[in-house]
Amino acid sequence: MNFLLNQYSFIIASIFLILVAGLILLRNQPKLKDFLAFGMIVMGFVIAWVMLHPHQTPLMGNAKAVSEMIGNGTPVLLEFQSPY
Repeated sequence: MNFLLNQYSFIIASIFLILVAGLILLRNQPKLKDFLAFGMIVMGFVIAWVMLHPHQTPLMGNAKAVSEMIGNGTPVLLEFQSPY
């Protein structure tokens, strides 16, 4: 259970906040502007997820290519991160 909170905390928090915003929206009598604002909230979370979620690059998992880049006179930044 702990790994779910650790690895998927952004998704869990986003869903919770979207549900809260949806409940607040439906509590009142929503108008078109309210639905547009809710859509912007959801779209903001989706865009944040796409931008912040780590993804594999062509050099990931290719240790030989990375080791060839090191020591060739150009600076190399190595980043180690979890895929979650």
